[in-house]
Amino acid sequence: MERKRHTAEQIIHKLREAEVALGQGTNVKRVCKQLEVTEQTYYRWRKE
Repeated sequence: MERKRHTAEQIIHKLREAEVALGQGTNVKRVCKQLEVTEQTYYRWRKE
């Protein structure tokens, strides 16, 4: 599987999309699938 690096702007954009989806009641697993990142990556990005 090819590894993809995201820029800081892309990460911020994806985190904002995730917050909107989570606010609408979507679960984290489904949000991560839509953003094409793993749950581990999502939580690591949030921590930063």
